Amino acid sequence: MKSPLLSAIARVLASIDAARNLRALYALLAGFCMAGLLLATAQSAFARAEETMGALWLGLGLAVAFFGVNTTGLMLMDQARGLPVRDPQGALSDALRSGHRVLLALLACLALAAAGVAALAALLWATRFPWVGAPLMAVVLPLGVLLLGGLAFVLVILVGPLAGPAVWAGRGSAGVLGFLRARLRHGLPETALLMATVYLLVALTTAAASFVVVSGGKLLAGLAILGAGIELPARQLLAGLQGLGPRTLSASGVPLEGGYLGLAALVGGGVVFALALALPTLVWLRGCCAVYLALTDDPATPTE
Repeated sequence: MKSPLLSAIARVLASIDAARNLRALYALLAGFCMAGLLLATAQSAFARAEETMGALWLGLGLAVAFFGVNTTGLMLMDQARGLPVRDPQGALSDALRSGHRVLLALLACLALAAAGVAALAALLWATRFPWVGAPLMAVVLPLGVLLLGGLAFVLVILVGPLAGPAVWAGRGSAGVLGFLRARLRHGLPETALLMATVYLLVALTTAAASFVVVSGGKLLAGLAILGAGIELPARQLLAGLQGLGPRTLSASGVPLEGGYLGLAALVGGGVVFALALALPTLVWLRGCCAVYLALTDDPATPTE
């Protein structure tokens, strides 16, 4: 009989099928592209010394990225549960209604972490006093290392990955905090093992996507320049695959050549870059949903 831990790991490994959820991929790509345009607009506004407009565009870009991730997460939670995946419009509507729960839970966790850091800072400040400074430093140093390292570990393994899935599964902010507190007290090693499996899947997906983009880009550049005789520098032809746009390309000292053809190459390469970025993110979100369901013993609905 398979142990619960092995069953949970197998459930997490099944997250590799996230790329088959085309609705979620569409929602994530749309969110990334819109957020990228808004952030580029914010960068242009800051370059023109328009701080107010730049801050406004920056805030809009971050909001679009946040709700885009939540929209995708809701659809991936449907997939992880074996339920019919809701359409992107419905998922966006649900994300707009529930996204504040994720923010409140994350802010509460960050506030608790900030309180611990402030207490540690006060102890460090007290080490400047004579007589008690040296003995206090001998105690504060190991305590501070363990506290800060433990906070970073909990934020990366527990709070950051699982606050969103808890909300996507229907919990309120208080319920999310209760779930995180319970896992911190009684199930942190199991949670760390499952999340390590997720990060391994993400690393493998990133490596595969990078190999496809780099090798395909090099071969295409050779075919376009040598085979088809396209008069574009190889660096510019591949710039879009690295996430560079016209402004960032010019800032790096490479002039944009080829007119509309060169601009089209940047746009096309940017689409490939967004896709290569979206696939690992999709696997990570799907894996976080699987970890949450495994930890809460939420049975998946079998699909036909």
